Amino acid sequence: MSSLHEALDQCMTALDLFLTNQFSEALSYLKPRTKESMYHSLTYATILEMQAMMTFDPQDILLAGNMMKEAQSLCQRHRRKSSVTDSFSSLVHRPTLGQFTEEEIHAEVCYAECLLQRAALTFLQVGGQWRPRALYGPSQAYSYLPGPGPQHLSPLQDENMVSFIKGGIRVRNSYQTYKELDSLVQSSQYCKGENHRHFEGGVKLGVGAFNLTLSMLPTRILRLLEFVGFSGNKDYGLLQLEEGASGHSFRAVLCVMLLLCYHTFLTFVLGTGNVNIEEAEKLLKPYLNRYPKGAIFLFFAGRIEAIKGNIDAAIQRFEECCEAQQHWKQFHHMCYWELMWCFTYKGQWKMAYFYADLLSKENSWSKATYIYMKAAYLSMFGKEDYKPFGDDEVELFRWPTVLLGTCYIAYCLICTSHQPSE
Repeated sequence: MSSLHEALDQCMTALDLFLTNQFSEALSYLKPRTKESMYHSLTYATILEMQAMMTFDPQDILLAGNMMKEAQSLCQRHRRKSSVTDSFSSLVHRPTLGQFTEEEIHAEVCYAECLLQRAALTFLQVGGQWRPRALYGPSQAYSYLPGPGPQHLSPLQDENMVSFIKGGIRVRNSYQTYKELDSLVQSSQYCKGENHRHFEGGVKLGVGAFNLTLSMLPTRILRLLEFVGFSGNKDYGLLQLEEGASGHSFRAVLCVMLLLCYHTFLTFVLGTGNVNIEEAEKLLKPYLNRYPKGAIFLFFAGRIEAIKGNIDAAIQRFEECCEAQQHWKQFHHMCYWELMWCFTYKGQWKMAYFYADLLSKENSWSKATYIYMKAAYLSMFGKEDYKPFGDDEVELFRWPTVLLGTCYIAYCLICTSHQPSE
């Protein structure tokens, strides 16, 4: 057994731990080899990034970014070393798979994945620094993080702009790498190696994600991006992700998660109306059977039931998701948000208020939105209803006044995008 094959097997074991809610155990299992194995390092960093994207905590983002940077450096060491002659030749002729060892070709796809994930973290970090201080108290309503006072009113600080540009460059480099790898896989000279399914799965994940994401951008922006070499085809992107999801590769579950996000969230947020619940159920079923207590899959199961209009079944799934694990509270917060809307659909204002209140106390994504929702639910109480919560809707609507207009717009948009089917 090659060292690459062994590393992939171990990462599959870690992934299995992760999907059974054993998050700390998965990280502990991977950590000893993160300095030597690119797959161990990438998987470890990916788990940290998932946590950072759920918490929005600056320390989590920094930790994930540093780990992903180390993973990228490790992948770089395993990539094919190019001489001056090779560099000149690549300008005339595209490289062929015969020029790469199996380890080098895997290093290419891992390197592209690191670039893409580092770019995502960069955008997340920049976005987090632009959050208005009004989320944290009315006395600091007009300054921006980090730093106190009105001297930080401009969100486009030089450092943030540089980070944003760096993130854009990483995205483009990742896109070009995936594009070249896809061409290599499609070529007649492609010869499958011992671990070809994992390599092909990685290419399908990257190519599919890029094509699907780019295709969802407004036409005007997409035309602009085409000038710098980007292009997006939704059908091709979905096909690549579906093929990646159906394969028995290390990245199959990531393809499934992307497709589930698309079918259960993005189609509603973008208002395309092209939701395919049958496909989502088909994708989810084998994983829900294999991981009946897996928090990720229980969450998507609840989301599907909510879209179908089976609100009671959705509530049950979200509650099961909360009970399934206690390590990552962020999964609970995602469920609280959905439960809040489920009880809103049922007109059970006290329960809806309960979850909005939990979110306002435990989650920092948007304090203003949570407080607005609390006030909205309180305003739905009848005069004869007892209000045991100690909050007054009038006072809540006044805090923070600087964001009320934004909250109202967000509220209307969210109501529209979350409307369940009949």
